[in-house]
Amino acid sequence: MKVTFFSNFLNHHQLPFCKEMYRLLGEDFKFIATEPIDEGRLKMGYRDMSKDYPFSINTYDNEQLYNQGIALGNTSDVVIIGSAPDKFIEQRLKYNKLTFRYSERIFKEGQWEILRPRVMGSLVKKHTIHYGKNLYMLSASAYTPIDYALAGAYIGKSYKWGYFPETKIYNPEELFKFKKNKDVEILWVGRFLDWKHPEKAIEIAKLLKNDGINFKLRIIGIGELEDDLKGLLKKYNIEDKVEFLGSMPPNKVREYMEKANIFLFTSDYNEGWGAVLNEAMNSGCAVVASHAIGSVGYLIKHKENGLVYKDDDFEDLYNIVRELAIDGECCKYIGMNAYNTILNKWNASICANNFLNLSESLLNNKQLVIKDGPCSKAKIIPQSRMYDNIINKKSI
Repeated sequence: MKVTFFSNFLNHHQLPFCKEMYRLLGEDFKFIATEPIDEGRLKMGYRDMSKDYPFSINTYDNEQLYNQGIALGNTSDVVIIGSAPDKFIEQRLKYNKLTFRYSERIFKEGQWEILRPRVMGSLVKKHTIHYGKNLYMLSASAYTPIDYALAGAYIGKSYKWGYFPETKIYNPEELFKFKKNKDVEILWVGRFLDWKHPEKAIEIAKLLKNDGINFKLRIIGIGELEDDLKGLLKKYNIEDKVEFLGSMPPNKVREYMEKANIFLFTSDYNEGWGAVLNEAMNSGCAVVASHAIGSVGYLIKHKENGLVYKDDDFEDLYNIVRELAIDGECCKYIGMNAYNTILNKWNASICANNFLNLSESLLNNKQLVIKDGPCSKAKIIPQSRMYDNIINKKSI
């Protein structure tokens, strides 16, 4: 089976999946990069890996490589296409060859956008019109199926997907020795953007100090809100409780995750997936996350391998964090289950094998049921019902 994966550029969230596909398929797997990595990503600690792997082809380098990309789009048995021009799949759609689109949610700012005629028209032309063809959706968000379903697209044809950063295998006893801290270690990681809500971590620190709880909050990242956030430390007199660590490469971030007891993930609906969730769970953190984040509905089982609060309900968020901070056994229980979830269900190796099995079943018109995890059927859950589904552990 020849599989080609088109995206903008190769990054550390996609690399483990690509390496696993190459291990399974050899030269029959290619990753097609359609643009160079941008400077902003490099400043955040991303690495330019465009020429580091034998399966990677950079179509922006020259016309010959561009034409090779076009040819692979036409001739491959299976294509995955994410953030890449549709020019690469025009012919295969025409000839009804098996193709998977790969997408986060499209209505991050609000599903009201579907009411705009130009938006609806674009979605129908690019997606809905192909409903009867061998075109499927790999949903890199629990909200992807409902967003596209609003335009009548991919109904019954969506599969769970995501990002698959490196999965580290630990001796669990050794991992949790790292977490035997004098004070509870709390970690927040991300760019300092309004929709990631780093201020919520600062507000939590203020209340924890007021409640007499021993803790240390470490914040990794940079961004436009940095001065405002540091101003809050002075205002709340919590400079002794909060440490800003700046930006750092992903491997260094993981070292802090390995030591952290609690990981805060406070983004709103603008967080398409959020690969830091995979990484924090793999590092045995007890994650407290907003239900609005794309990855949460797929990765977290509430009160089993993570804890979910209702977006914009700060009281709910704080109460969850406070309970974890004073209950070390619960924190360890959640963290251990989180680690096992990534190790046994949500990782690049399982994803690659499931994807090849799914592709083979579709190519040969055979029935295949993957009960959970990557490539299992993704349900259409209205946004207004997502929180209740997560809290009540209903199937998503």
